[in-house]
Amino acid sequence: MKVLYFAHTKEIVDRREDQFTFSEPISVKAFREHLYMTYPKLQSEKFQVAVNEEFVKETDLIMPYDTVALIPPVSGG
Repeated sequence: MKVLYFAHTKEIVDRREDQFTFSEPISVKAFREHLYMTYPKLQSEKFQVAVNEEFVKETDLIMPYDTVALIPPVSGG
């Protein structure tokens, strides 16, 4: 799956995107755990997970071919 990083998550992992390989669907919660093992500094960060441009819940499944984006909170004025 393709993983896209935005704003401060991109700065923390020092890249714009990753490719992760999973042979089966994975829950959003399990994906976060994998992400935290790969990039421990992300554990203290707040971000939402979007799959194929739609926000998802922790119990939703991500397919191996999906595109996942980490979306930090946005402040505006």
